[in-house]
Amino acid sequence: MKTRALFIFIASILFFQSCKYFKNKKGAAKRDTSITKKTSFNSLFIDSFYLDDFIARNAQYESYIDQFKDFYSHRNYEFAWFDTAGLSEQARNFINLQNNYVAEFQDSSIINKELQKLIDTLETKKMDRSKKESVILRTELLLTGQFFEYAAKVYKGSDINAAELGWFIPRKKIDLTALLDATISSKTTDPDQYAPQNSQYKKLQEYLSKYISLENKVGSDTIAYLRKPIKKGDSSLIITGIKKRLLLLGDLPQPDSSALFDSSLLIACKSFQKRMGLSIDGVIGNRMIAELNVPISKRIRQLLINLERVRWMPADNDSNYILVNIPEYKMHVYDSGKLYFDMNVIVGSAANSSVIFSGKLKYVVFSPYWNLPESIVQKEVMPSIQKNKNYLSKNHMEITGYSGKIPIIRQMPGPGNSLGLVKFLFPNNYNIYLHDTPNRELFSQSSRGLSHGCIRIADPKKFAAYLLRSDTSWTSQSIDEAMHLSKEKWVTIKKPVPVFLVYFTSWVDQTGVLNFRKDIYGHDEKMGEKLFAR
Repeated sequence: MKTRALFIFIASILFFQSCKYFKNKKGAAKRDTSITKKTSFNSLFIDSFYLDDFIARNAQYESYIDQFKDFYSHRNYEFAWFDTAGLSEQARNFINLQNNYVAEFQDSSIINKELQKLIDTLETKKMDRSKKESVILRTELLLTGQFFEYAAKVYKGSDINAAELGWFIPRKKIDLTALLDATISSKTTDPDQYAPQNSQYKKLQEYLSKYISLENKVGSDTIAYLRKPIKKGDSSLIITGIKKRLLLLGDLPQPDSSALFDSSLLIACKSFQKRMGLSIDGVIGNRMIAELNVPISKRIRQLLINLERVRWMPADNDSNYILVNIPEYKMHVYDSGKLYFDMNVIVGSAANSSVIFSGKLKYVVFSPYWNLPESIVQKEVMPSIQKNKNYLSKNHMEITGYSGKIPIIRQMPGPGNSLGLVKFLFPNNYNIYLHDTPNRELFSQSSRGLSHGCIRIADPKKFAAYLLRSDTSWTSQSIDEAMHLSKEKWVTIKKPVPVFLVYFTSWVDQTGVLNFRKDIYGHDEKMGEKLFAR
């Protein structure tokens, strides 16, 4: 090999160290021996001993040992980022890609100052051949290491233990070696085509750029809180400041310096209220003022946290699936990859938070029993029985056995059943499912963190009809009848449907509008502590 003579001395010294410290966990990758100096487009090759030494001396790439070895072994140790003419087009594309990421996300942690210095040196200074070859070799390996660092962060997300943050949806997996192979061979300026992101990623990224540029325009001025709400037709000096803020945030389409609450402001207020999950009445109250006063810097932080979560999600596909966004209090049903319908939901309270995980919906249970969790029996039912001996019969409950001294209690089917008239099961370890509720009035509240952890849905009959639509025997009438039986009836869904219970406090909706919600479980705060620790 051409560079072997240059590194033979170093290799002889490090031979035993490299063998000792670097054993490929997956086994040695099969070398593509068809690539030689005669058949390759490149006459530059790396000595494998130097690769071992490089990884040993650059601890930041230790987690990519297998990727380094697989990538270069498959190339028969041919250079990837350089050819006989110098730095390749692929290398410049990647450098631009990384620089754009740093600028857009304001994340300088990914910058490798040594790499940039070496590239500048190669392009601006003349060196003797032996020194230049060593600089090129180190630059080559640093570029590969940086690609793995960049791709891991952008496509897989930061090295955060998601489970510690209450996120139990399996994180998306990316083959970094395959991604680099594809990028090098195609000269692409956009690796997204080989490692597609969820569609939310680009949408949130665009809004992040807008909010970064917006930060200086909004400033730190706050809008004063009100003694009483302001509605259409009112006049007040504070309205001028509200109009200015709504203009900057994109809810008011045209500048307006008047102090009158007119129809344009009414539309803008409703737009803002909808984006923030407030009551959409067009009346300016202190809850709306509080959202207007959230600093742009905090919104930027919120966007970055949710961009990180999007990196963990699988890319969009054309399948059917159900997505429940907990802070939004909303269920989204997707059919063939497109939004089919939305539905309001009630989620777990802060004390009984709904778990973030995924599963497959397999059963519709009509006229269900409610098997009370032992915790509810101990904390709520047993004290109630002591106060009122008729508590069980009054609430249509019965004891079916005992677990030690704790009674096993279930509630009979019927309109008063806490699960309502139907439940939807996707077997999991958290005992979480979707179900109806007799307390229909709760769906009118803007904040709906009210359950013990399960998800209550606003229109269970519509959802049941959707899940059973392929079976013509399930008509509107037969579903109604099944929901009013004296004993529960289980129906198995022919093709189980994936369900994702997610936690996004900012996202872009189907109309391209940016939404924000309260961090109802404190997950944003915990994640921010880890994500912005540096």
